[in-house]
Amino acid sequence: MAKTSPPVHRAPLLAAAVAALGLLTACGTDGGTVDAPRPSQVDRATHTDSGTDGTPASRSVPSDSAGSASASARTDGRCHTFELRASVGRLDPGAGQRNFPVVLTNTSDRTCTLYGYPGAAFVGASGRQLGPDPRRAPASPETVTLPPGRSAWAGLSFASPEISRARTATPATLLVTPPDERDSLEVPWTAGAVPVGGDESSVSVTVLEAGTGP
Repeated sequence: MAKTSPPVHRAPLLAAAVAALGLLTACGTDGGTVDAPRPSQVDRATHTDSGTDGTPASRSVPSDSAGSASASARTDGRCHTFELRASVGRLDPGAGQRNFPVVLTNTSDRTCTLYGYPGAAFVGASGRQLGPDPRRAPASPETVTLPPGRSAWAGLSFASPEISRARTATPATLLVTPPDERDSLEVPWTAGAVPVGGDESSVSVTVLEAGTGP
């Protein structure tokens, strides 16, 4: 009669192995070891692509490299110096005052905005500034929206030198700087002498508003 092997109790052994594995996993968690989230979980949580080293990499929007600078300017609401043309309007005389509209015109193909005061400086033929910067007339600025071809203006005013007896000089150009910009626009100055020193030499500039003058 053939001998038979005694039955092997595999079920208890398997249960013991599973329990031991569970105990080891719990101990690892308590010791500070945390399973890394799956890439699919990271992608869903942060909306990013995974980089080659496994770290999240920001998702970028493809752009035309040849026109990246132009695209950046189009998304910026402010009018930039290179998008504007400056001019000085006709003299608007007042009671002992000389008033000139300084006009900024949008020459670009997009709508942009201006807000606040333009910078202004009289410059002589040598390129040296004549007199101090104009003071800002008190006002509450408002945003001026300029579609292509439209203009905004600010008033440049000073007392007539014949009346004020201020020391004068004759500028070659007027430098106009749009609000929040560093680059200036040169405008030939053909309106004669301006005050550059003395008690009554103050020049003022107003905030920009829509149009080309009063």
